[in-house]
Amino acid sequence: MCGICGILHTDPQQRAERSTLARMNQQIVHRGPDDDGFFVEGNVGLAMRRLSIVDLKTGHQPISNEDANIWIVFNGEIYNHGQLRVDLENRGHRYRTKSDTETIIHLYEEYGADCVKYLRGMFAFAIWDARKRRLFVARDRLGIKPLYYYWNGKTFLFGSEIKTILTYFGMKAEFNQSVLAEYLAFGYIAGPHTMFSGIQKLLPAHTLQLDENGEPEINSYWDLSVAADSGGRPQTYYVRTYREMLEECVSSHLMSDVPLGVFLSGGLDSSAVAALTTKIRRAPIETFSVGYGEEAYSELPYARQVAQHLGSRHHEIRMRREEFFDALPRLIWHEDEPIVWPSSVSLYFVARLARERVTVVLTGEGSDETLGGYTRYAWTMMNSRMDRAYRTLTPDRLRKLVRQGINAGPLGATARRKLGHTFLGRDGVSWSSFYFDNFYSAFSGAEQDELLTEDAKSTAGDAYSGSMEYWESSSGDLLHRLLYTDIKTYLVELLMKQDQMSMAASIESRVPFLDHVLLEFAARIPTQFSIKGQAGKCILKSAVKDLLPKSIIDRKKAGFPTPWAYWLEGPQLGDLERILLEPRSLERGLFKPEVMKRLFAEHRAGRADHGNRIWRLLNLELWQRVFIDGEMPAQERELQQNLVSVAAPPVVPGA
Repeated sequence: MCGICGILHTDPQQRAERSTLARMNQQIVHRGPDDDGFFVEGNVGLAMRRLSIVDLKTGHQPISNEDANIWIVFNGEIYNHGQLRVDLENRGHRYRTKSDTETIIHLYEEYGADCVKYLRGMFAFAIWDARKRRLFVARDRLGIKPLYYYWNGKTFLFGSEIKTILTYFGMKAEFNQSVLAEYLAFGYIAGPHTMFSGIQKLLPAHTLQLDENGEPEINSYWDLSVAADSGGRPQTYYVRTYREMLEECVSSHLMSDVPLGVFLSGGLDSSAVAALTTKIRRAPIETFSVGYGEEAYSELPYARQVAQHLGSRHHEIRMRREEFFDALPRLIWHEDEPIVWPSSVSLYFVARLARERVTVVLTGEGSDETLGGYTRYAWTMMNSRMDRAYRTLTPDRLRKLVRQGINAGPLGATARRKLGHTFLGRDGVSWSSFYFDNFYSAFSGAEQDELLTEDAKSTAGDAYSGSMEYWESSSGDLLHRLLYTDIKTYLVELLMKQDQMSMAASIESRVPFLDHVLLEFAARIPTQFSIKGQAGKCILKSAVKDLLPKSIIDRKKAGFPTPWAYWLEGPQLGDLERILLEPRSLERGLFKPEVMKRLFAEHRAGRADHGNRIWRLLNLELWQRVFIDGEMPAQERELQQNLVSVAAPPVVPGA
């Protein structure tokens, strides 16, 4: 819906300057090209950029309560705001608009910090309560909408994107090297830290309150603490109920006063959303797909098949290798941190295509992490069973020799990779090796010991502690523990990618699979109904079998493929090697040049597949050039200058 930012000085005598807010707001003009708004009063200031979707005429922000002593800036959509409004009006609250933003502020008047517990949707918002001289900030349960902040004991800054905070006078972008090990392993940071020193993210399902004379008080208001059912109900119950609830969620996510469409990959998740949207709308919908010139890595034929089946108005774009690499620095600027997956680039291109016709899209994100869709879940369950027997029958020394043979023996890259995913290639005593290194890590802890210089190693931090914290706090059987950990870590990063890449094209994406009520129901589904053999998402497949062709429902998951591995077989590999080994890169003192050279040599010779490692290193270097070195991509600088108007009149009460 928009982007937000703001300032609070704890010293009441220090004024929040509108010109400073305007500079911060300028950084996120792409999130809201339709409108901007400001609230400035003494030591506090709120600002927003608006992408108009609901209540186009009267939905301008910031919005206040009836007495103009509580003000809000809000990013997101509240899908149950209509029902909430009826109750609030019955309680005496008077509305001036039809927007969901105003519902939040009346909920806050009624329930205070507990207002978030009534919201069903995606949101990040900040409320200034002038009566209590308190700032209240909140983020939705799953982290669909981002919120970052900075606090130095005197000044509190927040924003939908990190770049708003970096614009504040005196702020300097500095690499938080304590997360380097975690970045090299996962590509993202679990928990509140970011790649920038001093800048934190408000975690999903958390609120933050700050008074003028105190420290930020951060609290969790929700957790996925639902236990799986014991198995007393038949599978048909879960299939029927999930279908009914999913259809309700898709219907609620169609709330919009502007054109709306669906991202369609041709996989089960997006196809299910497109099919339900068509059923509810009873009319052809707009669908959008992205692919590549390299047909082997393109899902366009499957997307076309679904589009033809549904009768949608289908649009597609093919991305070329040159476009992919040219876009990388620009998209890293939009994402604020290094890009974790090559598919982020594809997502931006399809979002840009969609923006030519619609303002809102529905997507299939979240189904895999809530219904057991990734093959790593079934694979880990099998590995775990086999490993227990293997460790019982095989001495530790022999197991180590087997692992060494797989990792350093005369195997080809493909055989080494496949065996490395089995219990034979993993240390079952160490969960970080058995699971995280197996399916997430580009560089394991041992590989980082080889790669990092001694100086970098001393400050790089712990690669696994963030994710292990969630794993250790999970409960239930193995599948439900895996799902809980992914929802708290991996999914949060996926949602950030979804938000930043779609908002880079000024389009809002919605994720009906992640309605929290639907998610709580999914968490109750017994494992035997979710996964059968190596096949996951069995509940969803049965729930939509009347809507989609059997070939789509039973198709093996492709995972939004990109031709990254294919591109590295050509001259592009040499170009990337030159970037990572040129003096300015090596002078950062993070990585040993001889290890980097060996990595490229092994990949070039086919002795090992280092594609993920090269991607991780490339994005870290480009991120440092964009943010630490200050090389803002020229296209984005021009866009900011063309789109923004900082001369819009401020909202200043009493002025």
